[in-house]
Amino acid sequence: MPKPRSNTGDKNLIGKRLIELRNKHGLSQRDLAAQLQLIGIDMDRNVITRIETNKRYVTDIELQALAKIFHISYDYLIDGKTDEEK
Repeated sequence: MPKPRSNTGDKNLIGKRLIELRNKHGLSQRDLAAQLQLIGIDMDRNVITRIETNKRYVTDIELQALAKIFHISYDYLIDGKTDEEK
């Protein structure tokens, strides 16, 4: 059975938002990888590149860690909606 993809064929929904968040916070891919590793998520710059280019699936644990680092909700990562827009 094939793995699910978005309507555009992407493997995740957060790639573009992750780029935006990283840039907004002034983080390189290496910086983000280092922050993730500090909270126990084993990710390197290459993994972040693959997420941002929609070539890799993202786990729920990774979503949780990214939301924690950027102080945002899961909804924002997935749908781009803030708490006020729900």
